[in-house]
Formats: sequence, C-alpha cells, structure tokens
Amino acid sequence: MTATAVVGAVLAGSAACGTVEQLTAGKKLDEAVEKLAKEKTISFELDLDTDARSLKALDASMDPEPGEEMPTAIADLFSGAKVSVTVQSKKPIGESGEKDYVGMALKISNKDGDITEYRVLGDYTYIRSDVNALGKAMGFPVPSVKDLPPEASGLKKVLEGEWVKINNKEMEQTAAEMGAEPGATPAPESALDAKAQKQILEALRETVAREVDFKTAADKDGSEHITATAPFRTLITEFLGEIRPLAKNFPPGMELPRDEDLKDAPNAKVTADFTLKNGELTEVSVDLAKLAKNAKVKKLGLVVRMSQGHKPTAPAGATELNMDEILDGFGAAMMDEGAFLEDAA
Repeated sequence: MTATAVVGAVLAGSAACGTVEQLTAGKKLDEAVEKLAKEKTISFELDLDTDARSLKALDASMDPEPGEEMPTAIADLFSGAKVSVTVQSKKPIGESGEKDYVGMALKISNKDGDITEYRVLGDYTYIRSDVNALGKAMGFPVPSVKDLPPEASGLKKVLEGEWVKINNKEMEQTAAEMGAEPGATPAPESALDAKAQKQILEALRETVAREVDFKTAADKDGSEHITATAPFRTLITEFLGEIRPLAKNFPPGMELPRDEDLKDAPNAKVTADFTLKNGELTEVSVDLAKLAKNAKVKKLGLVVRMSQGHKPTAPAGATELNMDEILDGFGAAMMDEGAFLEDAA
C-alpha cells in the first residue's frame, strides 16, 4: 500500500517537470495521491493477471536446474491469484510511521477460493489457511489431524482451516531466542531511517523525471486514464546509479545489484496505466509480458485496485496457540511424516 502511494507521488511530482501534457497529468496524479495520503485506512487488491501456461513459460525462460522447474500445481495455484490488503493507522497514511499502524489484514485467494489469510490487531496475529491446498501445490504431504499429539489441539484447528491466534510478543520472543547465539550482540536495525528514505525517494523522482514519458489517455466510462512509459533496464540502471552513493548508509544485507548484473535485463518499454475516477486513484495496471523475452508468455499483468477502506476486525472464535505447542506439535508431526515417507520408500 505504501509503495503504491509512493510510486504515485513520485510519478506525479516528476511529471510536473515535463511538457504541458505532463504538467496536466502530473497535477491530476498529485491530487489523487494526496487524497490517498489523507486517509487513515486504505484497502486495495493486487491481482496477478496471468495463466498457468504463461507462468511455466516464464519459469522455463530462466533456465531452471533439472528437477527445479515450476510444478504445474504451483502455476495453477498462482495463476489469477489475488492479494487483498487493508492497513489502518492512527494518523493519515502519508504521515504514518511503523508505530502508528494499528491494524492490518491480508488475504491471498485464487479462482478456487481463499488460500491463506492473516490479520494483525492489538496483541495478536490471527491466521487461517487451506493447508491441504498449499501442501498439494508445494508437493509435500500434509500431516493429518491424527498425526498430532493430544496436547496439540490448537494445531488441529490449523489443519482444519480454522482461525487461530498467536500472541505477538510471545512470537517475537521465541523468534529472537531461536535466532540468537550465546554472547551474540543484538542485530542492527534492519529498516532504513527517515533521512535515507527521503534521499531514495528524491533519487527516484529525479530518475523518473528524466526517463518516464507521461500521457493523458482517452477517458473511458467516466474515468480518466494517465499512462507512464519507460524502458525497463534504463530506468532501473539509472535509478541504482543515483542511489549507489547512499549505499554505505543502508542496513546490513541490503546490497545493490551492479550494472553488469543488469546487462541482460530486458530494455523493452513498459507502460503503467493509472485510472482516476472523480479525482481519486482507483486502479494501476502494468503489462509485464514484454519483459519476459519469451513469445510463449502471452499474459503477464499486474493490477492494483483501490477500494473504500474498511477497518480490519478480529475474527470471532479464534483458538489461541502458544509457541511451545506450535514447535512441539509440528516437530512431532514432521517426525511421524518422516517415518511415513521412509516406510513408503
């Protein structure tokens, strides 16, 4: 959600540096993004507009190692996948920092129904998943309820696709304990500070101003359309060149690709289509098929649809899990599964 708003703001601000047509497009985008930034709750849907055949063709073009090709079940799972997200803050989204967010909900679904969903509210994270569908797609058998020990009643709810909840502080403590070594020092801050974020945003604005061509498209169904077009490799290479001097201030592990790493990236022109209705940004769509460099990739689009923000709520009747139950239960189930696979072999 934040990325969508930032991209819109960057494009709008950069468009104002160009021609008269770009000035008009920039003003409209800028006003639409300003409206989004003033909201305290934003909802949107990310739609992967593709099919299984195109996903497998895209995978094949990347020359996977023998035996590591994308399984058909994975391609089927993600073709037409939708990700629905809602974020709620105490402040307007444009002024919010990490500590201001008070609620978040995410749901992944496809043509066959919901795959997984989780919500973060207050002290708890709520989760439910179609475990059998995930197991089938990933190619591993899912333990049955009878494989779990009696004390793992909560995990039975997980396997049955029911809502469960986990205390956030307990989860963070367990993760820290599992990742820590005796005498280890605390891990450095992994997030960019506000100054670095501002510098990166400014570098992106300058790059877009140089490389992106904005046009106002014909109105459709009462909606306004603005397109932004740029050569992919040129845009990425120029942007990385702008922020490379800032890399020394990046957190550990945040390494930038070198120019030579991008030499084989496609430089086809990619167009993003922004839809505005009554001055509000309602949809952003990008056709990525040109980047595939594979004629068999017929359909590969990404669509973000904005909707009326609704406050995420805690699901009723969620079963609380504690971390010991999760670790012990899954450990026992995996041991039983391992024995099952050895017998089958």
